[in-house]
Amino acid sequence: MSITWHYPRQAYYQHCWQQEACGIEERLVLSTISAIRKDHRVMGGRKLYEKLHPFLLEHQIKMGRDALFDLLAANGLLVKKKRRRFMTTFSNHWLRKWPNLIRNLNVNRINQLWVSDITYFKVANSYVYISLITDAYSHKIVGYSNKANQQNVIDRILSIYE
Repeated sequence: MSITWHYPRQAYYQHCWQQEACGIEERLVLSTISAIRKDHRVMGGRKLYEKLHPFLLEHQIKMGRDALFDLLAANGLLVKKKRRRFMTTFSNHWLRKWPNLIRNLNVNRINQLWVSDITYFKVANSYVYISLITDAYSHKIVGYSNKANQQNVIDRILSIYE
């Protein structure tokens, strides 16, 4: 065996021993991960590494965060991120759509054009609406309103325009 690879016999057996030791360590880490994941099914890799770090030190297992991620990926244990985006604009409706009045407008001075938008985000069990009025030339916020009711935000923005 050592003649065909041109490695000393000692190196061959050290390599075999290291592979076996790594396999044992990986199985030990995987069993610990499965025990943690019984209680926390969607715990990510970084948090797992934080929880495993004392265990790894105790058992003298040298495994960094990236090696843990590789181990999780090789065994299909990575948690997929759920991306849920809120749809704040729906333009495909039957209501009247207003024409774009600034399509060919050349904005070249302050306060020539103000733009505004309203959006919302969830806080606890309710939604908070926010609207910003921005100067299109200087990108400066001219006015804002944040309320718990969408109509209150619209009323406040209209009062800023007056």
